[in-house]
Amino acid sequence: MSEDEIDNSSAPLIEHLAELRTRLIWAVSSFIVAMVLCFVVADPVLRFLLQPIENAMRALGNPNPVMQYTAPQEYFFVLVHISMVGGLALSFPVIGYQLWRFVAPGLYRTEKQAFLPFLIASPVLFFLGAVFAHYIVTPLAMNFFLGFADASSILSALVPALVDAPADTPLPDPATVATSDGIGIVFQGKVNETLDISLKLIIAFGLCFQLPVLLTLMGKAGLASSAGLGSVRKYAIVVILLVAALVTPPDVISQLILFGAVYPLYEVSILQIRRIERKREADLRAQGLWVEDEDETPDGAAKP
Repeated sequence: MSEDEIDNSSAPLIEHLAELRTRLIWAVSSFIVAMVLCFVVADPVLRFLLQPIENAMRALGNPNPVMQYTAPQEYFFVLVHISMVGGLALSFPVIGYQLWRFVAPGLYRTEKQAFLPFLIASPVLFFLGAVFAHYIVTPLAMNFFLGFADASSILSALVPALVDAPADTPLPDPATVATSDGIGIVFQGKVNETLDISLKLIIAFGLCFQLPVLLTLMGKAGLASSAGLGSVRKYAIVVILLVAALVTPPDVISQLILFGAVYPLYEVSILQIRRIERKREADLRAQGLWVEDEDETPDGAAKP
């Protein structure tokens, strides 16, 4: 190969690297700007994220809920943590657009039409999962854990009082018994630990809500079929339950809620892939390229 041929072959690579550098600069710059903007309002955002545990503490009789931090730098890094997560969410449209501008020139028109809807649907589904986690799952988790601790402390004080009392003694007031003897056990939550629980639930549900996007993309690429997904439905149920047990607090209610939210998305993905398969079959039939196979899918449709 001559030197001119080498120079000509290396030019496209240099152009792609320059394009990648430009897109990365725009993406990182947008993230930094969004992070700074989020840091300005990080304290109200923190109070918003702590609302579920605040409401749970008020419901259990604490009129003035208080959260604490135990290190001088802890509160600052909590705000930085919020700023990073919020900055990533706020700058995602710009990051996604830069990704699209880098990838789009290498795609065919049909591939662009297939990819763009998923680029839009992904943040929408993540937002729905985050909203579901913050307004439904997190309050249930906080009420369960704080309510369980409160009930346990009352019960541990009430049972000895009932055992030692004569048979005809009226039932004592649980609140009086719980505070009259023994050591008091109260919740003094740390800001960073409580925030971690809320953010983990939001991120976990946001990612789980990406299931239709992932499976539909696999269906478009030919890596998954509606018949295949339908045949492994029982295994999918087990996997979803295992994921729910890993990403949610260790209570059955939160796990069942995640399963109840994600499994319908699995069924929606099957329907979406089936619609894609029928459209693909119709296009191939119109072009005279469809070949009937002796084997049939479980739903009765012939495989190409």
